[in-house]
Amino acid sequence: MVLFFLLWVAAVASGGARGQGTRVGFYSRTCPRAEAIVRSVVQSHFSSDPSIAPGILRMHFHDCFVHGCDASILLDGPTSEKTAPPNRQLRGFDVVDDAKAQLEVACPGVVSCADILALAARDSVAVTNGPFWSVPTGRRDGRVSLASDAANLPAFNDSVAVQIRKYDEKGLNAQDLVALSGAHTIGTAACQLFRYRLYGFPGAASGADPSLDAAFVRQLRALCPQNGDGARRVAMDTGSPNRFDANYYGNLRSGRGVLESDAVLWADAGTRGLVQRFLGIRGLAGLTFGVEFGRSMVKMGNVEVKSGAAGEIRTLCTAVN
Repeated sequence: MVLFFLLWVAAVASGGARGQGTRVGFYSRTCPRAEAIVRSVVQSHFSSDPSIAPGILRMHFHDCFVHGCDASILLDGPTSEKTAPPNRQLRGFDVVDDAKAQLEVACPGVVSCADILALAARDSVAVTNGPFWSVPTGRRDGRVSLASDAANLPAFNDSVAVQIRKYDEKGLNAQDLVALSGAHTIGTAACQLFRYRLYGFPGAASGADPSLDAAFVRQLRALCPQNGDGARRVAMDTGSPNRFDANYYGNLRSGRGVLESDAVLWADAGTRGLVQRFLGIRGLAGLTFGVEFGRSMVKMGNVEVKSGAAGEIRTLCTAVN
C-alpha cells in the first residue's frame, strides 16, 4: 500500500497522472469495472502461463514506440505491425482479446484496446511481484498499422547513443531509458539475438564479447551452441528471471547483461551513473526502481496518444471498425 501511494504521488508530481487527454479514473463512471476486468483476465492467463507477463509488457512498449500508444500493434493484416521482424515473436494478444470481449459485454463501445493494453502491462508487472501504479486512461485506438513503421523500434544491438536518440524522439530521456530497460528483469531472449556476442566477436581473442563475464560466457555457450537452435530462449535475468526486481542492474555491473543493448548501459559512462543510482551505490543519489519504473511507464504511456475526436474505440482489437 505504501509503494502504491508513492507511485501515485510520483505520477501526480511529474504531471504523469494526466496527459494529452488521458487521466486516472477515466472510466470511473462509464465502465467502473474496467480495470478490475483487465486485471482478472491477466491474472487468469498468468496462472496458466507466467511467460505471458513479459510478453504483454513488451507488446505495450512496441505499441507506444510506433504511432504512440494506440493499439496499432494489435491490428491484423498482411503488412501490419505484427508482421515486422521485431514483432513476430510478441505474445499476449489473446489476453487483450479476452479482456476486450468481456468489456464489450460489460460496457459496449466504451473501453479502447489501447487502454486495455496499457492496463494489462501494469498488471503484468504486478503479478510478478513488481510495483503497481495508477494508469491514466482515455486513449483511443489508431486506424493505421504498417510493418514499415516499426523499423525504428529500439533494437537488441543498439548503442547507447542510438537508444537515447530513439527515446528522445518520443519525449523520453536517458533515465527513462535505464528505468524501462529494467523490464528485462523478467522474460527471455532468443539465442539468435545475442549469439554473435559468444562466437567470433570482432577483435576478441576469446571469440566472445570482452564485456561479458567469462563464467557467464561459458554458461551462455552451453545454452546457445554456435550451430544450435537460434529460437531457444534464455532468461535475461539469471538471478531472478520470474521476479520483477532490481537484480537486472546488478547483472549489468557484473558483465551479465544478455543483450548488447543492455550491456552497453554499463559500458557508457553516462548511463552507468544511472545504473549505479538504481543499485544504490554509496555517494550517489539513489533511485528506487519500482517508483521510477512506474513513473517512466506513465510517461511512455502518454506518448503521442490519440484522445478526444482522434482515432476510434474498436469493437475488435484486431480490426478497425
